[in-house]
Amino acid sequence: MKRKKNLVEDSTTLITLSDHPEQTYGSMKTCAAAQENMNVFSDGVTRIDFVLVWEESVNPLKSAESDEVSSGSSRDTHRKWRTEFLSRLQTAGLHQEMKEVVQGKTKTTYVLLSAPWNVLCYYAEEISLRVPLQVVTTPISNWSEKILEKLHIPNIMAQDVPNLPPDYYTCQFRSNKLERFLGHEDKDTFFKTTQRHQILYEILARTPYGSLKRGEVGIGRLVSEHVLTAAFPLHEGPFEMPKTPVDPQSLNMRQILHHYWARWACWRKYQPLDHIREYFGEKIALYFAWLGFYTGWLLPAAVVGFIIFLFGIWLMVTDVAAEELCTSGDAFVMCPLCNICSYWNLSSICYTYKAGLLFDNGGTVFFSIFMSLWAVTFLEYWKRTSSILSHRWDCSEFEEIEERPRPEFTALAPMTVRNPVTGAEEPYFPETQRLSRTLTGNMVVILMIAIVLIFLIAIILYRTILSIIIYRSQNAFFIFSAGRIASLTGSMLNLLVILMLSKLYTYLAQILTRWEMHRTQTKYEDAYILKVFIFQFVNFYSSPVYIAFFKGRFVGYPGNYNTLLGIRNEDCGASGCLIELAQELLVIMVGKQVISNIQEFVLPKLKTWWHRRKLKPAPSQEVIDEPDSKSELSPWEANYQLLVCEGLFDEYLEMVLQFGFITIFVAACPLAPLFALINNWVEVRLDAQKFVCEYRRPVVERAQDIGIWLIILKFISYLAVISNAFLISFTSDFLPRLFYRYTTGSMRGYVNFTLSVAPANFTQSHMTCRYRGLRDDKGQPTQDYYHLLAIRLSFVIIFEHVVLLIGRIIDWLVPDIPEEVEIKIKREHYMAKEALAENQSLSRTVLEEMERQISELRHKGRTQSPMNNISSPSSPSPEHEDKHTV
Repeated sequence: MKRKKNLVEDSTTLITLSDHPEQTYGSMKTCAAAQENMNVFSDGVTRIDFVLVWEESVNPLKSAESDEVSSGSSRDTHRKWRTEFLSRLQTAGLHQEMKEVVQGKTKTTYVLLSAPWNVLCYYAEEISLRVPLQVVTTPISNWSEKILEKLHIPNIMAQDVPNLPPDYYTCQFRSNKLERFLGHEDKDTFFKTTQRHQILYEILARTPYGSLKRGEVGIGRLVSEHVLTAAFPLHEGPFEMPKTPVDPQSLNMRQILHHYWARWACWRKYQPLDHIREYFGEKIALYFAWLGFYTGWLLPAAVVGFIIFLFGIWLMVTDVAAEELCTSGDAFVMCPLCNICSYWNLSSICYTYKAGLLFDNGGTVFFSIFMSLWAVTFLEYWKRTSSILSHRWDCSEFEEIEERPRPEFTALAPMTVRNPVTGAEEPYFPETQRLSRTLTGNMVVILMIAIVLIFLIAIILYRTILSIIIYRSQNAFFIFSAGRIASLTGSMLNLLVILMLSKLYTYLAQILTRWEMHRTQTKYEDAYILKVFIFQFVNFYSSPVYIAFFKGRFVGYPGNYNTLLGIRNEDCGASGCLIELAQELLVIMVGKQVISNIQEFVLPKLKTWWHRRKLKPAPSQEVIDEPDSKSELSPWEANYQLLVCEGLFDEYLEMVLQFGFITIFVAACPLAPLFALINNWVEVRLDAQKFVCEYRRPVVERAQDIGIWLIILKFISYLAVISNAFLISFTSDFLPRLFYRYTTGSMRGYVNFTLSVAPANFTQSHMTCRYRGLRDDKGQPTQDYYHLLAIRLSFVIIFEHVVLLIGRIIDWLVPDIPEEVEIKIKREHYMAKEALAENQSLSRTVLEEMERQISELRHKGRTQSPMNNISSPSSPSPEHEDKHTV
């Protein structure tokens, strides 16, 4: 039964502390390590789990002027909110220590936070953290390592990374079963550093600082409102290696990741995924696992694509039709390409026609089939790899069982509802309101897509008008290259429009998705990703789709040309549309990759330099808390100088759009996988360096897989089959060549076969001209046109069915979850039940009691609704709950 949320519940104490808090927090071993890393309070013992930062002006005159301008409200409100927030954190049981640093006219305040043992235990159970039961002794290996070992080939990709995190059988934490868990003797090391960060962020995200009705809750809004400047966990020491040789086992995890992963020298080594997961969490580790897996699978695609490209070079020299065209001289006089253009000879496009053979030849058909099957196989084997990693990293049941509502949703939901499964009161947002908000968001998406299409039409008109202007310039060189100049500049202009619209829409999508009030973080991210991808899909692919499937299709013929806004419809260049499509792909895909890599390499360094310069201590700097401090920065100051981690969305989006380019339009550019492979080798190291060296440490986020990105990749792989079928049939010259060779027995006369004679009423003199098309002297389609049309449609149907059938067979042959993983999952469930059950007799008694309650519920359910009945029986005993919720 739904009921209004009681606001008093959210403003009460989050956890009741014992009268005697832990006095022996930590051990000597951990203290020594903490002192070495300096991530401790002034007492040298208490670990720093999180840092809050804000800046204030210390200039009294400036402060007074600022207060007069803003009526003193903003500054006082921010101070009030900070005071209230810190007070509630203290009530929640967090230890606090404040550090103040004056730099010129700015005072920076750092609040160091630490969670004691009882707070950690409470929230670990609250957010269903998983803790170890037993070490898994099965060795970890991968398929390439096994193959190279069987072939007795040295594995140059392997490396011995120190301090490999052990693999455990785990289950959800229970305070009353503490002695059953591995390592429970040491309270300081029982929870991993990343788990402590998770707990602290959960508390910070759900703690209110003002009115709940106005949504004044959580650390996220405090930072966005500039009440706080930053909130972050600390890195575990520096990433630079010690100047003197040391034992690799003594390095901290950040140094290990930098030396064995983030350096450019590691480009051909396996990524230390378990170390990445241990330091950054499952979500970031899954991204790098997917990126490495995708990059490895690009290698065979790049090799095959390069071979097809070499085959195209060979055709340039030996192709009969190309030789016939280049030696035709004045035999083929072509009709003007625009209203003010002049007649031209077909032999003038000799080199352009030969260049088109690099991308338009028989090998493209084989490569299209290969890439379609490659995409399906890649996704099937990634699902296997993902299931292995998600189980090894304790995330295989995260979304179904363990994921809790977003803290913002919990605080802002207007009512609660009793969960029919657990019987617990949970926050609830009415579905009708969410539906109306979702529809509003979809209307904004449609509006933005319409804007993209308007810009596409503008670029089409730009190319046509620019060609006319160039023809009027009377410059022979520019007139000869008018089409290529207009097409190339149009592609560059299109890239700029794409990048500008992307920034605007991403900002709108964030606001809309937050407004829709999604319950869990996974649903929130999926909704946001889907919105942005739909827009970006249209934004990036609209121009290539136009060139591939629409350009030159509605031109008409001499004497009966079609127009758009009074301007003659754009036709393909003299050498066909496929080479223009290849040019468009290279400009957009490679251009975007180059711009992105420059931004990822240069911008973080510039931002870091500027941030450090702004925070550089003035000569008169005075550290209030530590007047005799050394010139070396404290860990919280050093971390504050780093950049904010902006998440993985942009990284995923860049790779998924790249995946679309190399699969949907691969028939037009066999070299696309090679360019993608080179880019990804660079991308892995750039991303690694950003996370290890230039970003503040992000808060750990758990994830079961790569989320909705996998569904998007599947959609792209299916779309690629359809796209390549139509590209080969209607854009490429493969089928016309095949048809002509079959009907005549050779390729002699093929150029003349593809050209038609303009109707007599078009030419104003006795000279006749030719144009591309299969029409008679009256402009009507010939019999060969209809024969070829039937062949094209038949090829589309056969290509799609054959490739999709083979893809389904691959899907059936490759199981999503390996057999050994299924056995491990069953073993882990069995061990969890054994660990959390008191004894067999008690479990049997509780089970009988539960069955009796279920019978009563069924009997009452005949007259009452099931949701109301859940609250009537007594709650099951803790022992029963522990056993059956694992």
